[in-house]
Amino acid sequence: MVQSPFGLFADMSRLAFEANFVIGLRMMKLAAGGQAAASEAQLMVMEKINTANALAVENAFALATGKSLHSVGKKSIAKYRRAVRANHKRLSRTT
Repeated sequence: MVQSPFGLFADMSRLAFEANFVIGLRMMKLAAGGQAAASEAQLMVMEKINTANALAVENAFALATGKSLHSVGKKSIAKYRRAVRANHKRLSRTT
């Protein structure tokens, strides 16, 4: 079955839209300064490194076992969207 690229584009667009809210929340926290800002900056960097590493391994395995690029892309976007939603929830509580 051939997958439409529009679904992947829509998922990526939603991720970009949702990420913008998290960027705004993080910027407010970082602008406030202090220990909370330092902790947020460290957390942000570690989350990005850990997620990128985990996805690299997962995607390599998925592609090696015959998964399509489309399915790997959808799964990767879904993983990032979950992380963005979790950050939005966490940052909304503390801001």
